[in-house]
Amino acid sequence: MLTQIINGKILTPPGWIEDGSVIIRDGHILEVTNCDLPLTGAKQVDARGRYIVPGYVCMHAHGGGGRDFSECTEEAFRTAVAAHQKHGAMTIFPTISSSTYENIKQGIAVCEKLMAENDSPIMGLHLEGPYLNPKRASDQFGDKLALPDVEAYTSLIESTGCIKRWDASPELPGALEFARYLKSKGIVATISHTEAEYQEVKDAFEAGYTHVSHFYNGMPGFHKNREYKYEGTVESVYLIDDMTIELIADGRHLPDTILRLAYKVKGVEKTCLVPASLAYAGMDAKEVNDPKIIIEDGVCKSRDQKQLVGSVATMDVLVQNMVKAEVPLEDALRMATETPAKIMGVYDKKGSLEKGKDADILILDKKLRIRKAWSKGQLVEEI
Repeated sequence: MLTQIINGKILTPPGWIEDGSVIIRDGHILEVTNCDLPLTGAKQVDARGRYIVPGYVCMHAHGGGGRDFSECTEEAFRTAVAAHQKHGAMTIFPTISSSTYENIKQGIAVCEKLMAENDSPIMGLHLEGPYLNPKRASDQFGDKLALPDVEAYTSLIESTGCIKRWDASPELPGALEFARYLKSKGIVATISHTEAEYQEVKDAFEAGYTHVSHFYNGMPGFHKNREYKYEGTVESVYLIDDMTIELIADGRHLPDTILRLAYKVKGVEKTCLVPASLAYAGMDAKEVNDPKIIIEDGVCKSRDQKQLVGSVATMDVLVQNMVKAEVPLEDALRMATETPAKIMGVYDKKGSLEKGKDADILILDKKLRIRKAWSKGQLVEEI
């Protein structure tokens, strides 16, 4: 059956199309055209002058809807994915935080099963750790940190094709060899929770670390020794043109000024948006039953206010916050769609409204709230 979405402002790779239409059939985009004349036999969807944009690509989220991907159960995965889909993430790479190898194996099994289902929004698994610098890893990682173990990581990777990204601290012994191995397998090697400075970052990039997790957070910027200034990880990454970054634009992890700076220096093609959200993403504060936790101002905090636990943002909130930070709407949207799709190697199917791609489509109102959402042509959210 044909579906024709009309009467909206359509974001395409060359730019916006006014008064055109997006035609979908069998879960794919049949055509994006500047003609909005009704097609015979097509179901018409009136966008009512709103924005028609690609579905968001979420490449870093720890959980949602009250469940954590690190639980590594089918129920936890389904609940968290559903929570993010309601907020526009039509493609998602579930993140498992530093865990035991046995837990990671369980996560791999769940991910493989769900990926094999028809029309699954899951495109692969993201592992954050356990190869992280303990000086920069937060309490959420607990005692589940380790140095790169060749036998362990090769065994995991050789057992599956679902691992698409793996984060580590490049200054750790064995971390460069780890990146070279990931690169040989087509896995995105990512710098995370690090104290690396310029030469270490440069060596890391040459070894295969092409991306930087939650830029600015969990890494140092400028520091000084007496009257002398030294670059930190942040400045080192800025100096490497082809290294991509991700920003947690939840309104708390980074101020508007830093969001604008990162966008200005790295540009839309090297910058993507991630929620890096915990289990309570997509939930109202009243829905949280944990007596130790409160949701306030878009973040999850301990009730005693002594510790910031983490983000509870969703992809729609990130786009809204980037626009509030005075980033052009088109670029904010590309950082949530096109750029992460390219980084994760799925741009042939995801990340833009083009003929032949999956029909992952959002209709946004003028406040950038989701009014309709399709995942591979199936309506998953309508407000």
